[in-house]
Formats: sequence, C-alpha cells, structure tokens
Amino acid sequence: MHTVILVLIEVLIVMGMSRLVGLAFRSIKQPLVIGEIVAGIMLGPSLFGLIAPHAAATLFPPEAIPFLNILSQVGLIFFMFLIGLELNPKYLGSNLQAAILISNISIIVPFSLAGILSLLLYPLVSNATVSFTAFALFLGATMSITAFPVLARIITENNLQGTRLGTLALTCAAVDDVTAWCILAVAIAVARNGSFDQKAIFTIISSLIYIGFMFTVGRWFLKRLITHYRRTGRLSQYLLALIYMGVIASALMTEFIGIHLIFGAFLLGAVMPKDAALVRELAIKTEDFVLIFLLPVFFVYSGLRTQIGLLNRPELWLLCALVLGVAIAGKYFGAYFAARLSGINKREASALGWLMNTRGLTELIVLNIGLELGVISPLLFTMLVVMALVTTFMTSPLLEWTYPKRLIKLDVIEPEPEQETDTKVIESIESFITSYRILVPVANPSTQKGLLQLAVAIALNHRQPAVINPLSLIELEENYGFESTPTEANRLIAERRQQLEELIDTLKPTITGSYIHPIVRISSNVARETAQIAQIEQPDLILVGWHRPAFSNNRLGGRVGQILTTAPVDVAVFIDKGGDRLESLLVPYSANIHDDLALILALRLLINRDTCMLQILQVFTGNHNQDELSYELHGMIEKLPATVRDRIEIKTVTAPEPIQAVVAASENVDLTIAGTSRAWGIERQTLGRYTDELAIQCRSSLLITRRYSQVTSHLSSLIPEAHSQEIIRNS
Repeated sequence: MHTVILVLIEVLIVMGMSRLVGLAFRSIKQPLVIGEIVAGIMLGPSLFGLIAPHAAATLFPPEAIPFLNILSQVGLIFFMFLIGLELNPKYLGSNLQAAILISNISIIVPFSLAGILSLLLYPLVSNATVSFTAFALFLGATMSITAFPVLARIITENNLQGTRLGTLALTCAAVDDVTAWCILAVAIAVARNGSFDQKAIFTIISSLIYIGFMFTVGRWFLKRLITHYRRTGRLSQYLLALIYMGVIASALMTEFIGIHLIFGAFLLGAVMPKDAALVRELAIKTEDFVLIFLLPVFFVYSGLRTQIGLLNRPELWLLCALVLGVAIAGKYFGAYFAARLSGINKREASALGWLMNTRGLTELIVLNIGLELGVISPLLFTMLVVMALVTTFMTSPLLEWTYPKRLIKLDVIEPEPEQETDTKVIESIESFITSYRILVPVANPSTQKGLLQLAVAIALNHRQPAVINPLSLIELEENYGFESTPTEANRLIAERRQQLEELIDTLKPTITGSYIHPIVRISSNVARETAQIAQIEQPDLILVGWHRPAFSNNRLGGRVGQILTTAPVDVAVFIDKGGDRLESLLVPYSANIHDDLALILALRLLINRDTCMLQILQVFTGNHNQDELSYELHGMIEKLPATVRDRIEIKTVTAPEPIQAVVAASENVDLTIAGTSRAWGIERQTLGRYTDELAIQCRSSLLITRRYSQVTSHLSSLIPEAHSQEIIRNS
C-alpha cells in the first residue's frame, strides 16, 4: 500500500478512536485529553500490538512513523502557540506574592526530590551516553511541571474561576508554567551539549537574548498587526498567514539556538498582545484543526513509543510506583505547605495541592522531547507516562473530595443598592431559606419565556415568600478548546446572564423580577449538573422544558429523561404548545403519587390565580364504585377555602382508552397537568427512558409531573395549618 494512503488511513482511525475514548472519559468526569492520550496508548504496542501484533505491524509499519512524527511536530508547534496565546497577564493580577511563593516551592520541592531519585534511577534506567547532570535536570523538569491548560479547564468545569481558590490556582499555574519551561530549556541545552559547559551556557544566553528581542521588537510588530485588525474588524487570511509564518519562524529560531521548536511557538503566543477579540478569533480558527486532526496524531505517536510491556517484573512496577509517589508527594506537599505559610486554610491548601499536581498533555510533550534527545530511556518514558496519566486522572475526584461542590458558591446574588441593617439582612436570609423555591433549567433564554412564566405562576402569591432560580448551564463540548478557558468562560457567563436579565425584564408585572435570581454556570454534563445542584440547594420543584433529542423523537428522552430519572426532588416537564393564557386547567387523576403532585400543583395555581378554573378528570375503563374511588379526593377538596373550592369541577367518565379521553378533554383547556402514569401513556421504561404518548397527542400545553418525595408539600403555607397537615397525609 502506498505510504501516503496508509498514513491517511492511520489518521482516520486515530481521529475516530481518540474521539470515542475521549467521550468515554468525559462521561466519568475526566478531561477529554486524558481519554485521547489513552486512545493513543491503546493503539500502540501496549494493547493493540499485544493482542494483534500482525495487524498492528501492518497498520503502523516503520516507514509510516516518520510521517506521523512530522504531523505531530506541526501539531505541537501550533498547540504550544495556543498555550502561549491563552497565558493572559490577567492571571497574574491577584495574589501574586502568594502565588510566586507557592509556585516556586511547588517546583523546588519536587525538583529536589527528583534529584535524589536520580541517584537511584540513573544506574538502573540510563546509560553512559547520557550525563548525570542532563538526566537529573530533565527528571527534575518532568516532576516540576503543572499542566496549565488542563488545570485551567478543570477550574472552569468546576466553576472555580470566580473563587479565591480558582484565581490563586490559575496564578500559581501561570507562574509555574513559565518557570518550568525555563528549567526545561536549560535541561535541553545541557542534554544537547552533553554537560553544563560553555556551549550550554552560550545556548542559554542566546535564548535570553531572543526572549528579550521578542518582548521588544517582536511585540512592537505584533501591536502593528493588532492595529490593522482593529481597523478592518476581521482576521483576514493575509493577517492569519503573517501570524502563522511568525509562529513557524519563531519555532525555527529556537531550534537553531539549540533548545526546541516548541519554545519559539510558545513564546510568540505569550508575547502576542492580548486583544480579546483577536485572541478569540485567532484561537477559534486555529484550534479546531489542531485539536481534532493534528494533536491525536501526536497522541498515537507517543502511544507507539509507550510500552507498558517493558514493566514486566514486580521490581519495575515498584520502581514505577516510587516515581509516581515522588511526583505526587513533591508537588502536593510543596504546594500545600507553601499555601499554609501564605495563610490559606487547610481545605483550600489541600485542593490547591491537588490542582498543582495536574500534569496532562504538557508532561507528555516534555517526555517526548526527553525520549527524542535520548535523555530518558523507553522504560523510564513509560513510567513517566503512567505518572502523567495517574496524576491527571486523580485530580478531579480528589478535588471533589477535598473541596466538594456544596462549598463552592453557586451564584453571587447582587446586593441591594441601599445599605441594609443587620436585622434586615438576617430577615432576608431567613425569608430566602423558608421560601418556596423552583429551579428552572433554561437552555435558551430567547425561546423559553413560557417556561419562566409558568414558574412565576406556580411560585408567586401573597401568602408565602418565593424564589425562582433560572438555571442556565453552558455546556462546553470541548474541555481543551479556547471557550473552556476561565477568561472566555467568564465572558460566556456574563453574556448568558445578560440574556436572562433581558428575559426577566419582559415578565409582567415588573415586581416579578425581584423574586427571580439566575444561576449561570459552566457544565460538562447538563443533566448531571442539574441533579447535583438540586441535591445541594434542595428546591421544592424542578420545572424543565422539553426538547426533542437529536437521535430520538421521544420528548421525554435525552437530558429531560435524565433529569426525570436522577433529580432528587419533585420534577415537572413543561411541553409548551403556545398561548399565554392560564385560566383553565385539566388534571387527569388516577390516584398515584405522581398524579397527587399534578393535583397539588394545579391547586397551587388555583390559589395563586383568582380567575383560574380546574377540572379534575377521573377516567374508568370498566365497572367501578365512583363514590369509593373519589372519597379521598372529595375529602381533600372539602378542606380548601370556598373561594378555591367553587372553581373546581370533578368529572368522571368511562372510556376504553383513558388517553383518548384526556386528549379530548384537553381541547378545551389552557394547560393539562398529568403525573407519570401508565394510564396516561407516561411511564418509566428500561434504561431510564420515559414514554410520551400523551405528550404527542395532547391538544393543550402539558405539564408532566414526577414526584420524588411524599414529604415535600407544595401547599403547606397557602392554606390553614390543620388543612395542610391533612392534605400532606392524604397525599
């Protein structure tokens, strides 16, 4: 087979595999990039080559490897440019003194421990062609690395970017990143020259001169480009070509100096003036091809060089465990104790230690350079790849354990303009805690006004305080793309919050807005995040709008079905079929707990709206004792105030098809409220799916209810205490 055709087939397989495994890792709350790295390892001798050696040799013959190397090097150059581009000086704006102390100690401690570990490893896994100085420097650099890109995405996905911990971690990682790259540059200079001699010193001095040149002349030229960009208002192909030429030229310059291609690309990105619009457009135009096409090639190229089979003896696995233990201990305890010295409490210091222990893709880049230079052997390369994967994999669960979501402030509610007394503040807090609360997931503020209006109708009255939380979760499809950087995430959050405020301003009466407090967050999984927020906040009700999933016609599938299945509170799904009126309600009632919730919500609407009418429909398919079946229902109705009771009609019909009877009755009402019941064609199936027969056929808007707990009462504050307690028992 022609080599070019073979390489294209390899790239096709690599892209598909990296996406599939990456998505699998995202489903277990791990960074996408870790799954892609694992996919590369799976395609190498560690798995594919082990179970199908002939097929692996056919697919990845030696003559194709140089082509993969070229593609991966191009990918690394532009990826490092993106990292430099994202290194925003804003990250260095707060807690700089503490960050410098923490980042430096979190480098000094693992670097020192690596130096001690080198005394053991050098005679075991190296050879005489590599100087001990180069070996120790390189091992120290690998132990000291913190992967700023991965850490930034973990902070974003956990919505920590606005917290003290998140801002401090970003600042520490930014300082750490710059320092670690400088150490690596020195290690490469020494490795290429064999020792720390005059040539190595000349390389380091040349590098410093070039850095100075880029921050003066280079930055001046780049400012001229930005002036041109602002004048034209777009990133033209001509301007993009100039920038890409600059990336490659800078990479070639650092290679010529004697360090590595990636440093020049990183440097150009770092010195690029951080005009927000240009950076956003440049990153978005660049990253798609790099992250989707080129970077997976680098992962598989690294995977082909990773041989887990080299760890074929217990003592080698013990050595690998020692490397892992030193890496974790050095980074975690270095950051932890430095943070404690800076006055940070134990919990935040521990969380910061786990964040700084993240290595990810940055470590893989460093390791490939070391293997390419011959400083580290294939055996040590494999051990360090295992270390990089484990330290990154453990970050998210340990962060959640150390600094759980219940301790992260979900939203900052803007204070009132006038100063409140302490008494007023306490009363406000108590009112907020005892309020009737509805959580309203809002995916698109421009199309879900009806959903928010229904929430207002259910929640607001003169008898009980109420809070409505529109929850807008911004789901980032890629946790390694520019949109998932903390700065860009904050921009998206501010933009979405503005959209919600504009939606709230359209609601009538205007006083409604004072009861509505939006929550806007970044999320990697909307349904899971909604359930977690419900677990923490314990609202009385989640009111969610339906949507048709991409690969199904089921209205209760996808995220809606997941929320119905997993949310630990009462849930109602609103299927809006148009119309702003809410004057006539229909509740088909078959005496189960979900129908009870439907009836209770209908009664709440009836109490809140003096002009609203309610029809309770009981459908029977055969012989029955109507008086007996409706006894408890009549008892509940009799305990309501007369002004409410007079607007309720109880209707009983006999029909062979209960669903069709409900559909016929729905033609004359504004809203039908039905529980998840087999009688109405709404029931939970296998794998958490819900059927939606009534949702398809219903003539009016439809509210489907799923009760989680019979303890929750949606009426206890709206009617006399004795009546409410009786209703709770009957429900």
